[in-house]
Amino acid sequence: MSNQKKFSIMLVIPSLHGGGAERVAVSLAEHWSYQGYDVILVTHTDKSSDVYELNKLVTRVSTGLFSQTGVFSHLKKALAIRKAIRQYRPDIVVGIMMSSSVLSILAGMGLPTKVIATEHAHPPSQKMSSFWYKLRQWTYPKAARVLALTEMSAEWLRDHIPHIKVSVIQNAVNWPLTNTEPMLPTQKPLQGKRLLAVGRLHQEKGFDILLNAYAKIAEKYPHWQLVILGEGAERTSLTKQVEHLSLHDKVLLPGRVGNLKDWYESADLFVLSSHNEGLSNSLQEAMASGLCAVSFDCDTGPREIIRDGIDGVLVRPVADAEAMAKQLDSLMGNESLRLSYASQATNVRERFSMQKISQDWEKLFSELGIKK
Repeated sequence: MSNQKKFSIMLVIPSLHGGGAERVAVSLAEHWSYQGYDVILVTHTDKSSDVYELNKLVTRVSTGLFSQTGVFSHLKKALAIRKAIRQYRPDIVVGIMMSSSVLSILAGMGLPTKVIATEHAHPPSQKMSSFWYKLRQWTYPKAARVLALTEMSAEWLRDHIPHIKVSVIQNAVNWPLTNTEPMLPTQKPLQGKRLLAVGRLHQEKGFDILLNAYAKIAEKYPHWQLVILGEGAERTSLTKQVEHLSLHDKVLLPGRVGNLKDWYESADLFVLSSHNEGLSNSLQEAMASGLCAVSFDCDTGPREIIRDGIDGVLVRPVADAEAMAKQLDSLMGNESLRLSYASQATNVRERFSMQKISQDWEKLFSELGIKK
C-alpha cells in the first residue's frame, strides 16, 4: 500500500454566510474533494452560522476569531491560518476574497506552501482602508498567483500593483441547483408574470434604481410582479421606497431563500441592477435556469456572461432608471423575444461549466510546478 500524501488544497474565507464568494468556495471544495484531493476549508466562524452546507469530505477548521476586530485581530487571524497550514501541510492555499488572500499570504511566509490570492470584485469598486490597501500592495507580489474574474480586473491589478503575477479564472456556474433551507413557497399568481432579482440588499446592488425603473412601467403591466430576493442593510429604505412609489401590491421582498431553484423556475424574466459586479453568480444561475436576462452593463461581470442581443440585454448607462425601464418594457411586452433569448441563455451551463473552470485551475497548478 502506498503512503504517498494526497494532493491537498486549503481554502481560506472569513465565513460561509450567504454570498457569492462563499458559494464559490463551497463549490470548489466539493469539486476538489470529489477529484480525490484532500480539501481543508478555514473560516473564522464555526459551522453553526453557515448558510451553505459543506461537503462531508471536506475538513472544516474554525479559528473562532470572526467577531474580533482591529489590527491586532488581523495578526491573530494570520497566525491561526499559519497554524492550520503547519498542521495540514497543504500544497496550495487559496485565499477567497481580498482580506483572506492578504492574511493567507502573510500566514504562508517562510513555509513551502504556495499561496494563491483571489479577487471576487472589480478592484477599483472596492472600498478599503489605507491599512488594507497598503497590505494588499505589499503582499500580492509575494503570492504565487493572483486571480481575477475578468480581463479588465486583471489589467487593473497589473497596472496598480507592481511585480504582480495575475491570471484570470472565472467562477463556474452553480448548476444544477438544489433547494435548501429556508424553503419559501413561490406563491406566483396563476396567470401572472414575474420579474426576478436576486442579491444582498446593499447599495451597490442598485435595487433603489430598479424600483424607480419598475415604477415607470408597472401600471402598463398589471399582471407582472417584481420579486427581489435577498437580505441586507437596505431592507428598511427599500421597503419605504416601495410604499412611496405605491408599489406595495406589485413588489415583493421575501428575504433570503434557500430554494432559489423554485424561484428561478417561477420567473419569466431576470434583472440585474448592480452598479458593479465581479462576475455575478445569480446572473449565471438565472440564465442556466433558462431565463432571459437584462442587466446594467457595469465595467465587469454581466458583459462576460450576457451575449447582448443573443441571450439577454445589456443596459447603458449604468444606474439609469429610464434606460432600465425602457429595456424592461421591451422585454416584458414581447414574449417571443423573451423566449428567443431564454432558449440561448442555457448555454452558460457549458460556457461556465465546472469541468471547464476546473481545467483552468489544473493548468494553473501545472504552471506553478505543483505535482499531484
